[in-house]
Amino acid sequence: MAALTLRPVRPAVPADDDGLAELDRSTWSTLHAVLPKPVPPYDPFFGERNPPEDFLVVEAEGDTPRIAGYIRLVPPTPLASNAHVRQIQGLAVATWARGAGVGRTLLRAAFAEARRQGANRITLRVLGHNEPARALYASEGFTVEGVLSGEFFLNGRYVDDVCMGRSLGPA
Repeated sequence: MAALTLRPVRPAVPADDDGLAELDRSTWSTLHAVLPKPVPPYDPFFGERNPPEDFLVVEAEGDTPRIAGYIRLVPPTPLASNAHVRQIQGLAVATWARGAGVGRTLLRAAFAEARRQGANRITLRVLGHNEPARALYASEGFTVEGVLSGEFFLNGRYVDDVCMGRSLGPA
């Protein structure tokens, strides 16, 4: 694989809608998705429940920069008692950008953004059979905090939903 040069991670903007929608569709897999495979006509990527401000994006350098990946970072609930936590609710890396550190770059940017927002803890959920993602999260300090056994039925089998979390230290 040729070396991939990444631009700094940035907040998503409305103009990213088509690129992020294409990335989402091209990376869909039962390895990580619990919703059915998207089919035309496609919905916009951004919407009332998924505004651009919830996403961080990284692009690869080139004559025309391409979106290499995104991460969605949100408060897990609207409760004041939970305001110190941020949750990763989506991470996608373009197939052509895998193995170049895009996921790790996005995770670290999410840690910084969560701290900037005042959080001191970050959580996520990952399917039990998604070993590559679980290994990445563990290498970045996440630990398994709970398992919902057989929570999803995908591709003819029951799959665990693994809850992971880590401290971000003082905000």
